[in-house]
Amino acid sequence: MKILVINPGSTSTKLAVFEDDLLVWKQNVSHPAAELAPFQHINEQYEYRKCHVLEALNQAGIPLHFDAVISRGGLLRPIPGGVYRINEHMKQDLWHANMEHASNLGGLIADELAQQIGCPAFLADPVVTDELCDIARISGIPELPRISIFHALNSRAVSRKYAASIGRDYEELDLIVVHLGGGISVSAHHRGKVIDVNNALNGEGPFSPERAGTLPARQLVDLCFSGKYTHAELKKLINGKGGLMAYLGTTDVPEVIRLAQEGSRKHTLLLDAMMYTVAKQVGAMYVALHCHADALIVTGGIAYNKCCIDALHEWVGSLSEIVVIPGEDEMTALAMNAIGALTGKIPLQTYQPEVLEKKLRDLLDGVGTGQIS
Repeated sequence: MKILVINPGSTSTKLAVFEDDLLVWKQNVSHPAAELAPFQHINEQYEYRKCHVLEALNQAGIPLHFDAVISRGGLLRPIPGGVYRINEHMKQDLWHANMEHASNLGGLIADELAQQIGCPAFLADPVVTDELCDIARISGIPELPRISIFHALNSRAVSRKYAASIGRDYEELDLIVVHLGGGISVSAHHRGKVIDVNNALNGEGPFSPERAGTLPARQLVDLCFSGKYTHAELKKLINGKGGLMAYLGTTDVPEVIRLAQEGSRKHTLLLDAMMYTVAKQVGAMYVALHCHADALIVTGGIAYNKCCIDALHEWVGSLSEIVVIPGEDEMTALAMNAIGALTGKIPLQTYQPEVLEKKLRDLLDGVGTGQIS
């Protein structure tokens, strides 16, 4: 089977072609700031990005003959994980997403190309994947339910990879997956469902190289009304300028490690503190799995750093076997999801966000009004 994979990022579009599980071509198409500057909004980049995809394929001599086109999922409405065939409902939500991100364009471009080719277009495990159990949704304030946003694609891909390596099915296992990147997510996987996870984008769980994680609530409220920051600046402080960036002015973890190893007390303290918050979140997910985990999988770019893995061994090594699968191979994960959908090994999902939204609304309304007692 021949699969085209499209993965748009903020300043580039990653492309790959797979023949079954073999990568036969890849290219990272850069989008210089000067070229993106005329676009006021991400959606305006649609034709520009699509043309670059077609140009890259043409220059590589790759004809538009594929069994499927699959893209990284955009910031859709919350849905369960899995592989989705792109439909009109999904396209409307990608065009009108609540948050702008280049990934929103991936599904739109994939669908247009697939229609030209005459093959299906898919999305898989978007960051808004939401499979939280009911009790995990309750935050303590009715207006603020907990939200699932995390590294769903890579977390599920490494889980399946680990399961295959021990001759088991992912759906049979209880796993904790720690994704260590610019954002950090720690997810509890119970027999194929992610029943709990921190919101790795908008302020919950560990702090990371650029995100603040969970903050002291009263102090945050006071800071919001202090006049020191605007609304936009506070949001950036939570996601983009928080974490190591706020303390050290950098998100470069290898550089932080180097300075710590050279004797910088400040860099040592901040690195240890970040990994301590990760370990605490692992403990929370261990409880979410009723204190049973078949393995603790550590992945993402920071997982290449031995000192960070050693810190996790020190704090939580007694809870479960720690399996390190560093980096994130989103392109392979997407291709394998497409092949799984085509062969029937992974069931195709139907995009129906209103089903989950109604469930959440009924749950929270019932709690808030006393209908659940």
